Amino acid sequence: MAQVEATTERTIAAKPDDVFDALADYSGTRRTVLPEQYSEYEVREGGDGDGTLVHWKLQATSKRVRDCLLDVKEPSEGELVETDRNSSMVTTWTVTPAGQGGARVQVRTVWNGAGGIGGFFERTFAPKGLARIHDQTLAKLAAALEK
Repeated sequence: MAQVEATTERTIAAKPDDVFDALADYSGTRRTVLPEQYSEYEVREGGDGDGTLVHWKLQATSKRVRDCLLDVKEPSEGELVETDRNSSMVTTWTVTPAGQGGARVQVRTVWNGAGGIGGFFERTFAPKGLARIHDQTLAKLAAALEK
């Protein structure tokens, strides 16, 4: 099994602290900026950053739905790490300053891919699809914060 990685980033015209707070607000803002590929969203514990336990289903393709139960940690300033209890998937959101009052948000998701021919297709297509989903999330986040 090879590790598969999907990465994307966006600069948002908002203060880095405001962007991070919005991403970490699983009970509020985060729920509203997720695109249609997410369903059955539920905060099970916490709701604000570190210590949150959140559930959702992610429909990556028409036939592929992941049931995700995520533990959220804040290992360092400006960083949220979502570790899926149901798979090897780990998503890291990193918010850093960018320019005059802006924020750069990088999203990196890694997981252990399948082997064989299925693994080849997963490594080839899954990162692009997941990056598109993350791009949609970041676009909605920017629209919410850049008012």
